[in-house]
Amino acid sequence: MLSPNLNNRLVRLRWTAFTIVGLVYMLSFFHRYAPATISADLQLAFHASGAALGGLAATYFYVYTVMQIPTGILVDTLGPRYVVVMGGLVAGAGSWIFGMADTLTAATMGRLLVGLGVSVTFIALLKLNAVWFHDRHFATVTGATVLMGNLGSLLAATPLTWLLDRVSWRTVFVGVGEFSLLMAILTWWLVRDHPGKIGLPSLRELDGKAAHPSYEGHWYDGLKIVLKNRATWPGLWVNMGLAGSLFAFGGLWAVPFLRDGYGMDRASATDHTTCLLLGFSIGALFIGTLSDRVGRRKPVMIIGALAYCLCWLPLLFDMMVRGWSGYYLFFVMGLCSASFTLSWSCAKEVNAHALSGMATSVVNIGAFLGTAILQPSVGWVIDHVHTASGLGSYQAGLAILLGFALIGLVSTLFIRETYCRYAVPE
Repeated sequence: MLSPNLNNRLVRLRWTAFTIVGLVYMLSFFHRYAPATISADLQLAFHASGAALGGLAATYFYVYTVMQIPTGILVDTLGPRYVVVMGGLVAGAGSWIFGMADTLTAATMGRLLVGLGVSVTFIALLKLNAVWFHDRHFATVTGATVLMGNLGSLLAATPLTWLLDRVSWRTVFVGVGEFSLLMAILTWWLVRDHPGKIGLPSLRELDGKAAHPSYEGHWYDGLKIVLKNRATWPGLWVNMGLAGSLFAFGGLWAVPFLRDGYGMDRASATDHTTCLLLGFSIGALFIGTLSDRVGRRKPVMIIGALAYCLCWLPLLFDMMVRGWSGYYLFFVMGLCSASFTLSWSCAKEVNAHALSGMATSVVNIGAFLGTAILQPSVGWVIDHVHTASGLGSYQAGLAILLGFALIGLVSTLFIRETYCRYAVPE
């Protein structure tokens, strides 16, 4: 047992790390979804077609995808604190360049640097969660993490629309870049990699269990262990299908779809996107907590993925999306899509604790690879499929998104049930 002073210190440092790095994670969601809100401004500023706009937005996801495994390696070897600091500096510079860009090439370079900088945050935060919180609460804390991150996506919807009526989108992104630099400084000053860094016992030791053993081999050998583990891979496909379709739609094409297909103004369209992201935020916390309470992962994922796929049908067949029914549909779609967040818990639990950064990074590739493929692909379809109405060309793009969502649903059937605990000997 810890003395009251040491216990208070442990709790304070735990929530300090969660809050500060969580705020950095919020910025990654803001950057992820902001192009949907400023799509018209970007097309006007850079004279961009739908495909070009999709390519600009997807640049974030290309580099995010490439950086997932390197991030897992860096987090497991250098520690999350250092990685988050460096990422914040790079993302801050990228946001500033994006806001000041006068050509599409410069904007793409800024977007690339933003993606590079924020790509490290989530895996670093999962690593911090794994060492600062009890194993039995991991899915719940991960849900809270996604909830906090999604506050950034909500800021990128209706609040950003309100702000754009008062200042230019360029001013917004320059300001966000400055905030990124501030958070990098606070991370270096206040965050610690794990309790042992300040002489405190691990959470497992406080539960009367042996501490998770550290990995003593080379990072390359650890990565091979994760990659050779067949139980690691289904989660990647779940992320690619479910998260990829959600991020591509909510992060870029939802607003143009509602604006051009249904004649909504930007405020109404972003209100729908807000409902989608709010549902995802609440769903991540609810689904993670539900999974931890019932002690199961797989059934919760399957039911959520199935409901998410069904939500695409009214959009695809023009059955509704008008009035309050549209807001309700978007909220339920976001709520059910959050089932993919359990794949991170499963990836951690089917691999050794010391390799949790690499394991979750491998799975997380799917979300951003899927989005990187879908954003420009949907844009290309919208540009080249000509129908009697603007809605028809968008529905052709939505068919691709539904196809990916179905891939995610099928992949949940191959997830290994861990019963919310580590399923491999360490």
